[in-house]
Amino acid sequence: MTTQGPTSERQRYLILDALRGFALLGIAIANYPEFALWTFLSDDQQMEMATGGIDQVVHFFCYMLVDGKFYSIFSILFGVGFALFLERHPVSRFLRRMVILAVIGFCHLMFIWSGDILMLYAVGGMLLPLFFRLSDKVLLAVAVALTCLPVALDALTEFAGIDFAGPFYALWWRQAYAHGITEGNFASWLRDADTYPKMLAFLIQGACERMWEFVSGHRLPRVLGLFILGYLIGKNRLYARLSEMPMGRWLDRCILYAVPSSLLYAWSAFGGHPWGLTVHSLLYTLSVIPTAFTYILGFCVAYVHTPSSYRFFPTMAATGRMALSCYIGQSLIGILLFYGIGFGLGTSFGLVFVVLTAVAVFVLQTYLSRLWLRHFLFGPLEWLWRLLTYGRYFPIRRKYGGQ
Repeated sequence: MTTQGPTSERQRYLILDALRGFALLGIAIANYPEFALWTFLSDDQQMEMATGGIDQVVHFFCYMLVDGKFYSIFSILFGVGFALFLERHPVSRFLRRMVILAVIGFCHLMFIWSGDILMLYAVGGMLLPLFFRLSDKVLLAVAVALTCLPVALDALTEFAGIDFAGPFYALWWRQAYAHGITEGNFASWLRDADTYPKMLAFLIQGACERMWEFVSGHRLPRVLGLFILGYLIGKNRLYARLSEMPMGRWLDRCILYAVPSSLLYAWSAFGGHPWGLTVHSLLYTLSVIPTAFTYILGFCVAYVHTPSSYRFFPTMAATGRMALSCYIGQSLIGILLFYGIGFGLGTSFGLVFVVLTAVAVFVLQTYLSRLWLRHFLFGPLEWLWRLLTYGRYFPIRRKYGGQ
């Protein structure tokens, strides 16, 4: 083990960076309906839009193909990154890295966007070292138990009346009402907030709402379970042995599970949980993980069989190498487009246009990432994160131009 510095370009694995870039595309599609404030509109308001009918179809397929799937991919990659980090550094350095990530996440949550996930990742990351000395079989069992735990907790809520998230829900609405935010103006507040103090008022109550979402959705055990699955993949260096593994057969099995379970989950989500909270939670678990692995395996199969001259994977990898900068960048672009301190376009477009906007933002970020990395070694936030992690200066500019 060495502690010389961050991973160099020669030590990077293209497939991991490309998968991270792919995950960012799905995260943009998942997040932009909230940036555009479409999610906060009532069902009647959504249907009154010009694209109301097609929006419902798009919404169903977002539940089926996007919801939970891409943050799951990102979580698995986070666990792989933990394994890679431990190959060269002590646990103490990783924990320092997580503390810095928590600070970045807190600033993002409180001052930019209430939908931040970085703080959750930082907390889950701080718990990861508790498991890294366990055997592979025990790690797999722990990962399965953690990903299934939310189903049991939802059953306690539904059948035993234990409301884990109730205090956070009450805190959320106390903060909202204190700032004059109500159910009536919730969807339009950020669209009409033409000053940053007005936007900040929403962000304060939004941070409380985010805590309620994490607790009510039992996100920490889910994410930690996915981290451990990723750590298992990284620990056994499966990403470096893709051509040796029967990925095609694994992909077929994942599709066999993912398609029906995702259809049922989408139907349950779209219909307001007609089979109850516990069944809906079970369907979420049974659909999200197989679908995430379907995407991962499909991506890897394509990577193994793609000629080296094909530029798709290096292009996706450029965005993945700047994942933190691009994630925060998606928030800043969303604010500029949809909030009152920007162009104020929130609540103006149906879901189909919001999804197209998210794709366009990702394409723009991909182009800018490739352009940036021609001249710099790291993304701007990645560079700052490294400086603080290692406590010393690293040059950011390339000595010689070109990739």
